[in-house]
Amino acid sequence: MRRGGRACRRSRSGNRGRASGHRPRAACFVHMVGSVATPARRAEGKGMKIAVATHGRFHAFELAGCLQRAGFLVQLATTYPAFIARRFLLPGTPVVAAPWLEALRRAHAWTGIGSSPDFMIARAFGRFSARRLPDADALVTWSSASVEAIGEAKRRGMTVVLERGSTHIVQQSEILRGGFARWGLPWPETDARLVERELVEYDAADLIVTGSTFARESFLARGFGAERIAVNPYGVDLVRFHPAPPSATRREKRVLFVGEVGVRKGVPWLLEAFARLPSDWTLHLVGPMAPGFRDVLARLPHERVVVRGVLSREVLAKAYREADIFCLPSIEEGFGMVILQAMASGLPVIASRATGGPDAGGDGRELLIVPPGDSSALGAALCRLAGDPDLRRALGAAAATRVAAGFNWDDYGRRAIGILRECLARKS
Repeated sequence: MRRGGRACRRSRSGNRGRASGHRPRAACFVHMVGSVATPARRAEGKGMKIAVATHGRFHAFELAGCLQRAGFLVQLATTYPAFIARRFLLPGTPVVAAPWLEALRRAHAWTGIGSSPDFMIARAFGRFSARRLPDADALVTWSSASVEAIGEAKRRGMTVVLERGSTHIVQQSEILRGGFARWGLPWPETDARLVERELVEYDAADLIVTGSTFARESFLARGFGAERIAVNPYGVDLVRFHPAPPSATRREKRVLFVGEVGVRKGVPWLLEAFARLPSDWTLHLVGPMAPGFRDVLARLPHERVVVRGVLSREVLAKAYREADIFCLPSIEEGFGMVILQAMASGLPVIASRATGGPDAGGDGRELLIVPPGDSSALGAALCRLAGDPDLRRALGAAAATRVAAGFNWDDYGRRAIGILRECLARKS
């Protein structure tokens, strides 16, 4: 097992980084109206006033930017420094920030000293965003850090849209507990106080938005009405991620994985499956190492495996263009944005059903879908692509076309605006 070059510093958002390019502003323009909106027009979504609150980064900045360009954003609240958030926004939109909470999170991540501050940060940000809540028709807020803001929003008669970036928290814990046990690792149980916060938020929200059908199904299985759970797959920066030029030469045949190197993202199953490939293939693992996983990695097949760590934005984009196959076999996920990054880069993709891959393209048309936690099926898909360069080229080309036609961040923003309009109209 080889380790690659120097990894850059790790951020809360992993390898995502800031989007460096958008379509022209008009591409996200959705029926802007005058400065005065009557209640009736707001109910129709024509004069929406939307506040966004997120305890981190996630995809909230892209959402806020698109809402702003459409004339609907009234405020973004975040734990990130305001100057970073403003990079995504046009001048003039209020940003309220609690950067001391982000500093606390990162200090713990870097030092490992003391117990996890996640609950304290979630509660503190909930209180912060409740105090700073502006006049708005709807609050779009992220799960686990929203109980207090939701209560204040409801008191004012606002619509609440809750973003949940994974499956229902109870199902998430069940899946991960089983996955960790499979590889002899203790599952670090989610703080019961965070679970309780999430359950309260789920019940209070007017609408829960997930990134994938897989995540939506986890809520439906627990009795939520279909009308309360929406799906909006995320987006990708098509300027940053694009196919390699046809003249590009390959030094080696390479399978690429991007994400946290651990059980949740399916890396143990990937290592077992990759061992079936011919000796001229290598596997590159890009991303932070999950706590406690290095020992598991050492006892699994790791010949021809390169552990590269966290890469800079530029090196990450280059890593996609240098690969031949991309694989994300997660056992639990909300929506793997790295799938869209790989597809935009013209790579044939193998993804588990638990990643949101089926929402990005059709099985056998733009990518290959396998069951989560099935190294046999994963190995068969890898061998199929490794042995058929024509299929790799066909899937990669179809993937790039598919993403360009509906999965940049402006496309995501238009879908989000449609969801908000429908939610407000339904509540009126």
